[in-house]
Amino acid sequence: MSESRPRISVIVLNYNGAPWLDRCVASLREQTVLGECEVILADNLSTDGSDQLCERLMRDFPGGRFLPHGANLGFCEGNNRAARTARGEWLFFLNNDTWLEPDCLEKLLQGAETEAAAAAMPVVLNYADDSFQSLGVRGIDCFGWGTHFAQAPAGVTDIFAPNGCAYLIRQEVFWRLGGFDAEFFMYADEFDLSFRLWLAGYRAVGLPVARLHHRGAANVNPRGGGATVELRTSDSTRYYSNRNSLISLLKGGKNLLLLLVPMQVLLILTEGLVGWALTRRFAFFQRAYLRAIGDCWKMRHHWLAERRRIRGYRRRGDLWMLRKFFTWSPQRWDELQRVRRLGLPKVSAR
Repeated sequence: MSESRPRISVIVLNYNGAPWLDRCVASLREQTVLGECEVILADNLSTDGSDQLCERLMRDFPGGRFLPHGANLGFCEGNNRAARTARGEWLFFLNNDTWLEPDCLEKLLQGAETEAAAAAMPVVLNYADDSFQSLGVRGIDCFGWGTHFAQAPAGVTDIFAPNGCAYLIRQEVFWRLGGFDAEFFMYADEFDLSFRLWLAGYRAVGLPVARLHHRGAANVNPRGGGATVELRTSDSTRYYSNRNSLISLLKGGKNLLLLLVPMQVLLILTEGLVGWALTRRFAFFQRAYLRAIGDCWKMRHHWLAERRRIRGYRRRGDLWMLRKFFTWSPQRWDELQRVRRLGLPKVSAR
């Protein structure tokens, strides 16, 4: 890579990702635009020895470096801290349980620049084959949850939010929006960032021509190697997802979108009661659902301050967002389809 500013900074945040890192980094080495990249492999104090693997993989990587955080900062601040050291015009946040086809970054950058988009993502295929996994969050449903594509569209399409596993964004836009919300720690982070991106007048697109493979939930759901063979979740996963989804609506909604907050609270409580009945464990309901709602309220000083900050750059109102992205079809139907295919999720008390 030349001494000039790299076109793209690829940020891979690792936490106990030993089984996945070799293939992920090898696919980055094969990128057709490798000479225009810098790669930052950051580590959130892994305990499986993958921090040492990260360091070895970056020793002779062109334009690559290892960044040990020395603590588990979570997805949000872990990526923010790595991004503060990045020099690229674009930032590409990449999960460690991924591998890229050789022209993925080239087509992703070309597509984003051609479409004058501030953020983009490639089509995400399953890790072991070419079957479709995701093209990000398509829109929002009547409960304020993100909706998804059942299959990949034929061409470029506007999306509400790129996936956090493969999120491309212009660096100047990322920092203008404030980066990932560090208070979230993890989950709903890409939804929240993209919500702010659209409110600020920018655009995010999905680019099926660029292709990436993703395992998904590798730490939470490790069985099956490259294939997902069961559903798993945990108290903490559901807690962060529920709390942060509510906070994101409260931050970004101005008037009409705030009507989705009580709808989401109702759904969270209903889902929690069903989870209690299925797990026969009240602690799951209390920790993952009741506490999520309570802590959302306790964090009101944070999201009220964020509302004021967003007001300073808001260019689109709630009605525009609803016209663009709203659907009555509940997102939870997608999850029910996964349950029908893989069975009820196993819940870990952690």
